[in-house]
Amino acid sequence: MYTSKQVSGGRHVVSISNHQEIVSALMAFCREKHITSGIIGGLGAINQLTLRFFDPTTKQFVDKEYHEQMEIANLTGNISTKDGEIYLHLHVTAGRSDYSAVAGHLLSATISGAGEFVVEDYDAIVERAFDPEIGLNVYDLDGSASSK
Repeated sequence: MYTSKQVSGGRHVVSISNHQEIVSALMAFCREKHITSGIIGGLGAINQLTLRFFDPTTKQFVDKEYHEQMEIANLTGNISTKDGEIYLHLHVTAGRSDYSAVAGHLLSATISGAGEFVVEDYDAIVERAFDPEIGLNVYDLDGSASSK
């Protein structure tokens, strides 16, 4: 699914294998390395992409699928926990063959070529909780969201 190498302190370089789904591979990596908070960055090539967009008016998500070869111009995100489980929050910008781009919350994407990522482990607990006013899972850094 992937190969990895720890390069310094809590920083890891991760290469996701061709034809693998990115979010699943990054989740598996974080579980294997016991990484519960940190940041993720990366780039690569994909041929399947599902983006998610949050509509704050309706508090609903809208998903859109793409089935074409694209370049990941940037993938950025963070790692935290929600209800004791690893939680990845990832956004991606993907370039199309006509040099236009699509972007949004990454729900899934399949590598078609290379997938090169850097994961930095904060070695801390950063928890999320659902905020009903916003309609999203947000950082709960002081524990106040769990009391709502």
